[in-house]
Amino acid sequence: MTIDPTPADAVDPRFAALPTRPGKIIAVHLSYESRAAQRGRRPEHPSYFFKPSSSVAASGATIDRPAGTELLAFEGEIALVIGGPTRDVSLEDAWDHVGWVTASNDFGLYDLRAADRGSNVRSKGRDGFTPIGPGLIDARAVDPAALRVRTWVDGELVQDDTTADLIFPFAQIVADLAQHFTLETGDIILTGTPAGSSVVVPGDVVEVEVDAPTAEGAPTTGRLVSRVAEAPASFDPSLGSLPRVDDTQRAEAWGSREAAGLPVAAAGLSPALRTKLEKTPVAGLSQQLRKRGLNNVTLDGVRPMHPGAKLVGTARTLRFVPHREDLFASHGGGYNAQKRAFDAVGEGEVIVIEARGERGSGTLGDILALRAHARGAAGIVTDGGVRDHDAVAAVGIPVYSSGAHPAVLGRRHVPWDTDLTIACGGATVQPGDVIVGDADGVIVIPPALAEEVADAAIAQEDEDAWIAARVAEGHPVDGLFPMNDDWRRRYREDTGR
Repeated sequence: MTIDPTPADAVDPRFAALPTRPGKIIAVHLSYESRAAQRGRRPEHPSYFFKPSSSVAASGATIDRPAGTELLAFEGEIALVIGGPTRDVSLEDAWDHVGWVTASNDFGLYDLRAADRGSNVRSKGRDGFTPIGPGLIDARAVDPAALRVRTWVDGELVQDDTTADLIFPFAQIVADLAQHFTLETGDIILTGTPAGSSVVVPGDVVEVEVDAPTAEGAPTTGRLVSRVAEAPASFDPSLGSLPRVDDTQRAEAWGSREAAGLPVAAAGLSPALRTKLEKTPVAGLSQQLRKRGLNNVTLDGVRPMHPGAKLVGTARTLRFVPHREDLFASHGGGYNAQKRAFDAVGEGEVIVIEARGERGSGTLGDILALRAHARGAAGIVTDGGVRDHDAVAAVGIPVYSSGAHPAVLGRRHVPWDTDLTIACGGATVQPGDVIVGDADGVIVIPPALAEEVADAAIAQEDEDAWIAARVAEGHPVDGLFPMNDDWRRRYREDTGR
């Protein structure tokens, strides 16, 4: 089934570690549990992208980071080399079609991800961005579930995981691809990276090794070495999109917002605090914030789609800027900021959208509402419109908006950025702020004040309920609301407070 691993491109050192120049390089987007946990999303099925064979580099090669860019990230991976033509194979037989295993490094330039809109053509297809080698391990000699991949940056171990942590076994990946097209001799499958991938800079040395520590003889590929260097700028703005970065790309490239040196949203609400806020009216919270000098904390002009539903959660923010044709062309399509926000929202979080109070288009529709609901989001707040209003209402997730509108986003807006300080309904909202909504409206609470304000509002609600009972008994409000000293004494005697 397999061929003799004698380099067919012996004159080209890039392919010296391989049996032949690969016709196809197929890469898996996300395949390790550790990486899925780091990204906050776990795919139901494997997904893929292609890399050109011209991106292959040998061990010891230099990896260029173009001048003017900042987010070159490494991804240590296990590469599978196909041993012979493979089409429509069963899950049970798929591993028999893998000839060899080797080490790889799936370098990517996150500065170009937005331009690629999910294809990775430019961000991962650059010459030299797929180092492979230096040695091959016979696939027959190893258990595919007992391989290990490790990565070092300047001698420090930064990735260390095994194929026991895979979401999708290698056999499944091979069989899945082979049901769509023929895998040919020498084709390479890059099988995804575990947690620990991050940014490297010129001068760094990255090493990747794949081994089978429990197999007989503990076979290893040896260390695949790549040296990062600065390259001259080579982007002509008249030809295509230029590199650009935002905080979302920085967080993904570095592995987390914290690693990227970005502000980190406060931890989610404790169950006890969430319970307090769920039973506290927004009006009461507004009163307590006003007592503490905070008057500009209501998100004005937004009304609930489900007036009987309470909204409580922490903010994840999304910003739209006014529509401009050239900016919509560069930022509006593909996996844009709007889609990234709805894919990234976590359980108990509220997506808060800055739409400048512009009601002339929708800012979300039923598909995105379903995505937020599936992710466990607590709700959505937008000071713009909602498209597919009835379908969104049927999803059941609490939504506050300025009203319904049939037009698509691109009529008025360009999706611009996520997880930054925004203005919504005339109020400033930061990632991690506490958002509470009911039939009266929506309020934003600084996280450091949430517990104090909730306790004070609950105490005030109890007091107001006692006053309401006295009014219902026929007492006049003069002296009772607010309570004078006599009524205060009677309140304390009745309640023990």
